Amino acid sequence: MSATTNALGAYLRARRELVTPQQAGIPGVGVRRVPGLRREEVAMLAGISADYYLRLERGRDRNPSAQVLESIARVLHLDDDHIAHLRTLVSEAPRRRRRRPPREIPPPGALKLLDSLVQPAFIEGRYFDILASNSLARALSPGLAAGGNQLRDMFLDPAEQALHPDWKDVTECLVANLRQSVGNDIDDPRFIELTGELSLASPHFRRLWARHEVRGQRGSLMRINHPQVGELTLNRERLGIGGTEGLMLVVYHPEAGSGDAEKLALLASAGLPTSDKNKSSGRPARETDGAALG
Repeated sequence: MSATTNALGAYLRARRELVTPQQAGIPGVGVRRVPGLRREEVAMLAGISADYYLRLERGRDRNPSAQVLESIARVLHLDDDHIAHLRTLVSEAPRRRRRRPPREIPPPGALKLLDSLVQPAFIEGRYFDILASNSLARALSPGLAAGGNQLRDMFLDPAEQALHPDWKDVTECLVANLRQSVGNDIDDPRFIELTGELSLASPHFRRLWARHEVRGQRGSLMRINHPQVGELTLNRERLGIGGTEGLMLVVYHPEAGSGDAEKLALLASAGLPTSDKNKSSGRPARETDGAALG
């Protein structure tokens, strides 16, 4: 049984391998053949039989009780985001395969709001596709032009990596956000296309994906090393767009009165050229149906 068809087992195994015996309170005696905890150790600490835990990892039982899940989550040191993800992998009935994924089309009102913002802003889809962006976002980073994808650029584009001094931390965040967003909806064609491409092209992505980290999207700081105005530290806010399935309005904004605010104002007033990937590469924006793209 593959990880695709046994998502619960793959998740339990990956998280088990990240917990050291010392973290679990088990004395480190002798040579261990596997990283992290053994299956029987998880079972013992969770108060369940080793045979039952083995059935969970092998996909023979996909409906553990809430009490069993809580016990396993405690042993594996899962936080709230990871526990919520764990629960999405447990279902009493098979999921029906979606015939056609919903199109990611920014609502007209959201596009008008985007164009009115004086801060760098863009609209992203469930898989971090850039669906629309304003001119200051594109001046801040060519990767924020409509038609781009933040995951692909951050893992595969050296120029985009050079813009982000903390690009490895950013990739960890993006992958964990993707896990949280997708849940057990892993038969979506766009998800399969993107993760398949990155798995083949990036060893770094494969390592991060195998960890099964899960993290909800929150506001955070973003450092950008811009070639014209130097390094900026900006707040990044993600705001859900009502009436859509997972579209987010992302806004970068500096601390008021800071040097970062001055640099951003300089970037806005300088009229620096922007890069539109749709025009430069001929790649169309994904699922926009002719909507205005910033």
